[in-house]
Amino acid sequence: MSRTNQKQTKEETSTEFEEKVLFINRCSKVLKGGRKFSFSALILVGDRKGNVGYGFAKANELADSIRKGVDSAKKNVKAIKMKGTTIPHEILVRWDGAVLLLKPAHKGTGIIAGSKVRAILELAGIKDVVAKSLGCSNPINLVHATFKALSLFRNKEECLAMRGV
Repeated sequence: MSRTNQKQTKEETSTEFEEKVLFINRCSKVLKGGRKFSFSALILVGDRKGNVGYGFAKANELADSIRKGVDSAKKNVKAIKMKGTTIPHEILVRWDGAVLLLKPAHKGTGIIAGSKVRAILELAGIKDVVAKSLGCSNPINLVHATFKALSLFRNKEECLAMRGV
């Protein structure tokens, strides 16, 4: 593949993803001359067709942290398994203090979830699901728990193949 083709492919993949800023944290460090602020950003990218990723980045300027987070998110895009417009099965996932319960729902139910989990499921393309956060409300832990749950889904065919049927 030539360099021009690589650039075109990179530009095409960057335009198909929708970006969303989930959480921004401002930290301050007290120095001799006063306070020095730094920022961390949690960014989400997805194409609403089964591909979604997240990135977490820190920088001294807000725009730099968002840009670095978007780059990190595009590198960490994962394909998820769906069953029509919902998830294949119910799942309970733990990540640090976050406990997340995801249940499939009938067509037309919509996404019933908190803001962070809802954003991830929307950008992933899942339309009907019920989610409940049972543990902490730390945005980073909720995002990790949601992605862990999305990676643990199995289709009916995979389960039958594992059983040898």
